[in-house]
Amino acid sequence: MRIYLETLGCRLNYAEMASLGRQLRAAGHELAPDASQADLCVFNSCAVTSEAARQSRQLARQLARANPAGRLIVTGCYATLEEEAVASLPNVILVVGNRQKDALFSLIQDLDTGRPPFLASEAASSPATQPRMRTRAFVKVQDGCRHHCTFCIVAVARGEERSRPIPAVVAEVNALHAEGYQEVVLTGVHLAGYGRDLGTNLKELITALLAHTSIPRLRLSSLEPFDLTPDFFALWAQSAGRLMPHLHLPAQSGSDAVLRRMGRRHSNADFERLADAARAAIPGLTITTDLIAGFPGETEADFEQTLAFARRIGFAHIHAFPYSPRQGTPAARFPAQVPPAERKRRAQRLNELDAELGAMVRRSYLGQTRPVLWENRETGAHATEAEPTQVLWSGLTDNYLRVLLWAPASLDLHNCITPVRLARLDGHHLWGELPELSSPTA
Repeated sequence: MRIYLETLGCRLNYAEMASLGRQLRAAGHELAPDASQADLCVFNSCAVTSEAARQSRQLARQLARANPAGRLIVTGCYATLEEEAVASLPNVILVVGNRQKDALFSLIQDLDTGRPPFLASEAASSPATQPRMRTRAFVKVQDGCRHHCTFCIVAVARGEERSRPIPAVVAEVNALHAEGYQEVVLTGVHLAGYGRDLGTNLKELITALLAHTSIPRLRLSSLEPFDLTPDFFALWAQSAGRLMPHLHLPAQSGSDAVLRRMGRRHSNADFERLADAARAAIPGLTITTDLIAGFPGETEADFEQTLAFARRIGFAHIHAFPYSPRQGTPAARFPAQVPPAERKRRAQRLNELDAELGAMVRRSYLGQTRPVLWENRETGAHATEAEPTQVLWSGLTDNYLRVLLWAPASLDLHNCITPVRLARLDGHHLWGELPELSSPTA
């Protein structure tokens, strides 16, 4: 069967579809390059905000229009929260909630053999497959969340925390490395809470992966700062350079008053102490974050505190977005809702600060030599400047800085890890030079 996989939303969604794609290929199915060529489309939806829910509906309809005769399975958070609405969309034959998502492969196998699905609700009558380039793979190790931030619907959509056993994660990472992947990114809804249900923790998982796999690069996805302790960062010294010096720590706000209304379990002082401890333990560390602009009750003074907080931390990147009321969350009912235009203005100021801080961080690494995993050849505007004997490559440093590099056309850097001298900053673009063009290591 020809199957097209589509996803919207977080890295966890992408990890889930990537895993499903590997299962389907192993079972002999073909992954279609687009929906129009598929017998079946599987869409992993998002509902983290009202806008994400709207986009999920829109994308499901687009898949149906692209292939009017095709069948569509919708899963994910929007499918979980709005089952009846999803079931009424064109071409939908199955709605699979998050608690049933692990059975997707079996459901598809049943459809392929003509057996009726044993699970999931039946409808009323940019592809998410792992990149073929095989450089980085996302591995889901945990699902669900026990915390209930007042702006977030994910704890409702994903349910209780559930962790994969350490041997299963180790086996998947080893399989991915055998396929050629050079880097694995561990993902979860609440990654820092990994193992609570199994009597273990994230530190023990990482220790096992370092001991029982040889994947060159191990990276962590988003980590809530309130479930980390300073001793966690000792892992980096023990990893022989395999644990990447980059942390994504969602702060959400730089105002303690706003953090309390959000139901967050940390203060700004807590966050700053954690960041200081991480930087003291991990050389070359970059820290990225999420910040919400215009949360209900956020005053101009609160927002200025957030700007000052971001400057003190020196984030390498800020994922800034205006607050969006999400039906079913406490914050949507809070008084003192900030007007949409003001939310947008504050988000724009955060984006401007992101550009400023990001440039400062990139500039601070100029002259250093760092390992880069080369992902793909660039084909955009910069690539048109190439000489006939050169091609433009794009890759990521160990500390998650995007680097561009001119290299001889005869040199294939794809999926290679090479030392790169960070030579210059041109606008937002960090340019590198290969110290030894003749010796990339894969």
